[in-house]
Amino acid sequence: MQLIRAIVRPECEAKIVDELDGMGLGAMTKISGFGQGRQKAKAEAPVEWDMPLTKYDVVPKTMLMIVADDDDTQMIVSTIMKAARTGGEGDGKIFVTSINEVYTVRTGAAGI
Repeated sequence: MQLIRAIVRPECEAKIVDELDGMGLGAMTKISGFGQGRQKAKAEAPVEWDMPLTKYDVVPKTMLMIVADDDDTQMIVSTIMKAARTGGEGDGKIFVTSINEVYTVRTGAAGI
């Protein structure tokens, strides 16, 4: 199993979710946040986030987290890349990591 974490533009979220739902992969976690990559892409109206002695201009982002079978991982990554790509700076990143174990809290069952 793999954990796919895609950090994308919020305006691309609906298109990505629709594409994944169409593939039958609707189970995911969505988290809204703010961030800034190495290229320092700027939003039309960046959010100012003040921390002691530091000031950041951050851009709204959405993180999608999907647990997938190894066989489906590349198809999911390709779908996200296609739906999220605008060609501009700040399109996002996709991180894929291995998952060793999964448990359901309610039942204690192992596996997805």
